[in-house]
Amino acid sequence: MHGWPFWHVTLTVAGEPVPEPEIRTGLERLSQEHPFLLSGRYGVDLAEVRYWEEAPDASTVTSLALRLWDDHRASAGLPEWAVVGVEVVDRETFHRRGRIPLAQVSLVGVAPI
Repeated sequence: MHGWPFWHVTLTVAGEPVPEPEIRTGLERLSQEHPFLLSGRYGVDLAEVRYWEEAPDASTVTSLALRLWDDHRASAGLPEWAVVGVEVVDRETFHRRGRIPLAQVSLVGVAPI
């Protein structure tokens, strides 16, 4: 155990449509192959997976997230989709989101957190 912090990752991928049973089965296999996978949502041309990653910093986690889909494509039977979004937040930020209401972003500027 290296004592690195946990980071919450949301990875979004998209591509050419595939049958829903195919993407569902692929995501189920991915959840067996990748530890800490929390959830997956999918459509025929878009999928989102949320999971925890243990790493020293956000940069490392982002690099790992960008490779996740390709690294598991063959073994999990995932479609040849591309990453279209990645969000990485530390554990404190993830848990704080539900407890502290955020101010709306103004249309003419920004608001405080």
